[in-house]
Amino acid sequence: MKARIKWVDGMTFIGESESGHAVVMDASPEVGGRNLGPRPMEMLLLGAGGCSSIDVMMILKKSRQAVSDCYVEMSAERAETDPKVFTKIHMHFVVKGKDIKPEAVEKAVKLSAEKYCSASIMLGATAEMTHDFEVVQA
Repeated sequence: MKARIKWVDGMTFIGESESGHAVVMDASPEVGGRNLGPRPMEMLLLGAGGCSSIDVMMILKKSRQAVSDCYVEMSAERAETDPKVFTKIHMHFVVKGKDIKPEAVEKAVKLSAEKYCSASIMLGATAEMTHDFEVVQA
């Protein structure tokens, strides 16, 4: 996998992925940024959430769950001193649909956390990772 990060100006950068997609990243105004995009550490958190969400949806589809909505709310804490790595990350999945089996959601979240999600497993090497979920019958 390859990526390219190009400086635009100030503290603004364009990240380009090997698959041909681009994203703007910027620093906070306190360090010279203009708040034009997410911070790089926010991108890491979004990446882990996206990776795990894809896993959960793939597993739920395979188990024939009629999901109408799925999202993960994440919270994270960082070390107070440099390097300000993530120390705690919590993922709260909300799965909505008709006749959704809580045990299927539990299994999907667990499989993602323990086996499939490369991003969250990698972050889990330095951060305490926790997960939970709720099912909303719709």
